[in-house]
Amino acid sequence: RRATHANSWYTGDGRKLDEELSTYLEDVKPEGEQTSDGKEYALPIKGCKAIIAPHAGYSYSGPAAAWAYKGIDTTGIKRIFVLGPSHHVYLDGCALSKCKDYQTPLGTLPLDLDTIKELRESGMFSDMDIQTDEDEHSIEMHLPYVRKVFSGLDVAIVPILVGAIDQEKETSFGTFLAPYLTRDDTFCVISSDFCHWGTRFQYTFYYPKPPPSASPAVRLSRAAPPPASLKDHPIHASISALDHEAMELLTIPPFTGASAHQDFADYLARTKNTICGRHPIGVLLGALAELERGGKAAKLKWVRYEQSSQCFTVQDSSVSYASAYVTF
Repeated sequence: RRATHANSWYTGDGRKLDEELSTYLEDVKPEGEQTSDGKEYALPIKGCKAIIAPHAGYSYSGPAAAWAYKGIDTTGIKRIFVLGPSHHVYLDGCALSKCKDYQTPLGTLPLDLDTIKELRESGMFSDMDIQTDEDEHSIEMHLPYVRKVFSGLDVAIVPILVGAIDQEKETSFGTFLAPYLTRDDTFCVISSDFCHWGTRFQYTFYYPKPPPSASPAVRLSRAAPPPASLKDHPIHASISALDHEAMELLTIPPFTGASAHQDFADYLARTKNTICGRHPIGVLLGALAELERGGKAAKLKWVRYEQSSQCFTVQDSSVSYASAYVTF
């Protein structure tokens, strides 16, 4: 598979890309920073088994993604699952790549063909054609970071394209993948941006007051006058509150994988927040719930939140980026 988004979403010059990612990673300085449960953390994170990180162009989300990638302890890792949402084709399931390797400007990443064969033989997965594979950016945008962080190490990837599956299927796929994630040599990357806000995304959800509040959320419109509350609670603050609602209920503990999965589904039904990787996140939660049933205590902590720009009027737009790590 070619690096089809190189020279557009990120530089195709390997040397420049390496320097860019190095800068992002070096800028991650957690001194005094805290995770979403209010505790300081040290890098790399001992026992880190998965991350959630964004997949926009590197000039937008590269710095936020670095906060997830900087936490990876690469010791002993041989296999990396990369779960990304499908943006271009409708898929009521999960699909596997038919390629043997993925190219990046930093070097080639081989696919773990034996593991992919096992997944394919389960009958649960379909195959994506090369056009779908190369059109999709949600997996590709993680490959240079994977190649960079695991530089010089013998690793192979298992890309999985996750379709618009319901909660039951998220649980099913998560339960199936859970035994793979427990392996000491296996790591998992979950690809997701957070809120896509603006009329160009057909999403203008707005909280007049910070939640929790008795004031109901509204949808802003170009045709209607702006609400007076924008002066005290600008749109970008509402977006942040909306995203942090999701981040809070996805924080494990105090919640569990099972409860977070249900609460996240309820939250999405209520807010319709445009979290494009909601289904890969759902698969992860399904896996964590299965691990919890087997006696493994999972932790999911958020370490970074950013917005591509600040929205003040309905004419503005932004995309949010959040990074987290998982241990169990």
